[in-house]
Amino acid sequence: MKTIEDLKRLREQLKNKNNLRHDGGTQVIVGMGTCGIAAGARQVMTAVLEEVAKRKLEDVKVWQTGCIGMCEQEVLLDVVRPGEPRITYGRVTPADVPKIIAEHVVNGRIVAELAIGKIAE
Repeated sequence: MKTIEDLKRLREQLKNKNNLRHDGGTQVIVGMGTCGIAAGARQVMTAVLEEVAKRKLEDVKVWQTGCIGMCEQEVLLDVVRPGEPRITYGRVTPADVPKIIAEHVVNGRIVAELAIGKIAE
């Protein structure tokens, strides 16, 4: 890089590449820090991947994240639907995953009994 134009071009390339990772679909994020793993996050992640594959949900991206400081609520699972607020589910088990995927990811209805925090009615 020798000019400001080179820097701007690189910025646009990286911005476009980043948009490919995040735009155009629902994100499911599983907390995979050591606290999450100890609480069963690997099994929850496996259940999420299996449910997404079983339903052939091509517009759903599954991510993992580290500890976010709510260890007492692990396993944490977030759902981010385009244009909607991020919803965090706590104490998620593999048995909860089909309900979260069917209700929230597919149909847009928050599973209130598993959500952390206040849900606006």
